Amino acid sequence: MFLPHMNHLTLEQTFFSQVLPKTVKLFDDMVYELTSQARGLSSQNLEIQTTLRNILQTMVQLLGALTGCVQHVCATQESIILENIQSLPSSVLHVIKSTFVHCKNSESVYSGRLHLVSDLLQALFKEAYSLQKQLMELLDMVCMDPSVDENDDILNMVIVIHSLLDICSVISSMDHAFHANTWKFIIKQSLKHQSIIKSRLKHKDIITSLCEDILFSFHSCLHLAEQMTQSDAQDNADYRLFQKTLKLCRFFANSLLHYTKEFLPFLSDSCCNLHQLYLQIHSKFPPSLYATRISKAHQEEIAGAFLVTLDPLISQLLTFQPFVQVVLDSRLDLPCELQFPQCLLLVVVMDKLPFQSKEVQTLWCTDSQASETTTRISLLKAIFYSFEQCSGELSLPVHLQGLKSKGKAEVAVTLYQHVCVHLCTFITSFHPSLFAELDAALLNAVLSANMITSLLAMDAWCFLARYGTAELCAHHVTIVAHLIKSCPGECYQLINLSILLKRLFFFMAPPHQLEFIHKFSPQEAENLPLWQHISFQALPAELRKQTVHEVSTVGTTECRKWLSSSRTLGELESLNTVLSALLTICNSAGEALDTGKQTAIMEVVSQLWAFLNIKQVADQPYIQQTFSLLLPLLGFFIQTLDPKLIVQVVTLQTSLLKLEPPDYVRLAMLDFVSSLGKLFIPEAIQDRILPNLSCIFALLLADRSWLLEQHTLEAFTQFAEGTNHEEIVPQCLSSEETKNKVVSFLEKTGFVDETEAAKVERVKQEKGIFWERFANVTVEEAKRSPLQPYAKRARQEFPWEEEYRSALHTIAGALEATESLLQKKGPAPAWLLMEMEALHERMDKLKRYIHTLG
Repeated sequence: MFLPHMNHLTLEQTFFSQVLPKTVKLFDDMVYELTSQARGLSSQNLEIQTTLRNILQTMVQLLGALTGCVQHVCATQESIILENIQSLPSSVLHVIKSTFVHCKNSESVYSGRLHLVSDLLQALFKEAYSLQKQLMELLDMVCMDPSVDENDDILNMVIVIHSLLDICSVISSMDHAFHANTWKFIIKQSLKHQSIIKSRLKHKDIITSLCEDILFSFHSCLHLAEQMTQSDAQDNADYRLFQKTLKLCRFFANSLLHYTKEFLPFLSDSCCNLHQLYLQIHSKFPPSLYATRISKAHQEEIAGAFLVTLDPLISQLLTFQPFVQVVLDSRLDLPCELQFPQCLLLVVVMDKLPFQSKEVQTLWCTDSQASETTTRISLLKAIFYSFEQCSGELSLPVHLQGLKSKGKAEVAVTLYQHVCVHLCTFITSFHPSLFAELDAALLNAVLSANMITSLLAMDAWCFLARYGTAELCAHHVTIVAHLIKSCPGECYQLINLSILLKRLFFFMAPPHQLEFIHKFSPQEAENLPLWQHISFQALPAELRKQTVHEVSTVGTTECRKWLSSSRTLGELESLNTVLSALLTICNSAGEALDTGKQTAIMEVVSQLWAFLNIKQVADQPYIQQTFSLLLPLLGFFIQTLDPKLIVQVVTLQTSLLKLEPPDYVRLAMLDFVSSLGKLFIPEAIQDRILPNLSCIFALLLADRSWLLEQHTLEAFTQFAEGTNHEEIVPQCLSSEETKNKVVSFLEKTGFVDETEAAKVERVKQEKGIFWERFANVTVEEAKRSPLQPYAKRARQEFPWEEEYRSALHTIAGALEATESLLQKKGPAPAWLLMEMEALHERMDKLKRYIHTLG
């Protein structure tokens, strides 16, 4: 009533600043009165009911009066300067927020008596809604001078925007359309006055609220989709609500995208929120193990309408150094459910980098240490590390959308295929200045203790060998060869490098292979550690024949040297290397061995076998390795072996199995016994071989190790299909359980009937157990280069105690052989007694020496 008669330029001083603070206090007092007396509200207590309804009615009228004030200002001024109405927006926003909070909490405030005042609460909400709508129209008319950096208008506008942000958090679950419109206004005003308020806005608060609203609406969308998937009946109302919620998701995502684009330089402290947003969304969406179960149609709808907005968001953040730091932080410690989304994010980044400048590629692809506590690893290292964390997704495996190719339908691919293909594609566009980073990352991953990570790096390296020049491939083979020769003993890194060398050697051009042979001559025993890992099939026919001849010559010569030496336990390591090289020849180029070389190898192998006894094989790891190499070599020559030697081999295996040797020894036994299926065993020795053979298979088939069980079933099947001695097959099946196991294997039955959902739950539990098991290993330790000395097992030197034990075993064996000769061959030569007396004197001398040492 008074406003039309007042000068609009002096409203703030003469009216708003005087009346509005009292109005706000009055309103707060009424809200307090309502909250305090609401507990006494009942249909019987008419006095309190009347009091509360009168207060609510007054609040409605007060909101109407404020609406009138706002409308008057809008009607009388074409452009508004905030300074002239300074008290109005802040007072109105305070009242609006208080109203919405009270309405939101009405269920708990009025408890079961809400129906007694619900009509007035509804009127109160509508009046507040109308008041905010009118205020936003007023604020839209505000003009600010962009040339002025410091004045009260700037501060007032910032306060207004953040007050509306607070209101958003209150109404988010009350009215979706109103919520969205409020956000739209916040973004609009932020951009309209961007130049003068950008440094004053609390950008982190705005980004945090937007991210929370995106996640809330996304989870609501998934919940609705899940309900529709579980329900058989199609409810149009549910589907309309799903579409409406999905539209809201897209709106919030686009708002975030717009805001991020305009205020990126000010979002350093918001990068963690943006990173987490991406991970949280993908953790709840298929194919994540932790995803909500929704139909394929709903997946496609959500992906097409909402997830597509995340891709340009990552593109915007790609050049922003703080975001790079967050994603590649060496201290990043993600829970199980976010490890797979992190891997997907890194692949997305990898796909985008080829289209970025060299500077941006360098930012992502190099390590950096900003401070003592802040370290950034390279993108490639992060990919391999993140991939390693996805054990559950790899073992299930989860499937992702494949790449489209011309003329072919798109097919789903496993996570391994997805990462491998994108990694190889990335390698093709790698900037030349970053090749050193690529080499280091690939080598670091090849040397990983995680098998699947090492395999991925090898696949990528092999692609690089094929994609790059022949000279590059030859260079890499030489480097790997030198690394193998420098390995300080048996370790998993040596195994990984040897597999890589074997694979890369196939990609070498013949001239480079010839250069390699000259550089690492197979005629020199010191190079046998390399040649034991190279498949001779990779060489051209003539070169293969020559190299096989040279390796076999050196190998048999070294074996004879050992046989004629003191044969100490410490020399067995080099002997095992020689045997491994000879076995490689037999496995990969047996046809290139001429008859003379075959005979020479068979002779030295037979002579070496004669020095084995069960006690040594049971106790000494190096002798176990020798045993495991001799068995497949004997199996290769099974058709020409002396029957007596076959009896000895089978007998020793039977005795050794009862002493429970290591798994790799038992696996070597399987190689030999399965090869007996190709052999017709002479009748004269059948009674000494067949019972032992059935005992070996029976013991191995009863083994509880799943790995041994699988290999045993395969070896037994191979033996049973090839043998001429069918009567032994049922004798190997010593129990009903073993029979059922073999029958299930042959018929491909007996598998655990597991639903897809149960399988996913099992894999999640397994992943959680692995995660807990390795939780004490820090990310920095896990990423540390395996080339560091502590990460390799030092060359194993046998303790002196084992050397002494081996020497005594040899003496005891010689005495047993002498005793056997005396019993079987009759009178001894005249010199024998003299020699034995000399040995006795030496024994006494050794005893006295031992006492002096003691």
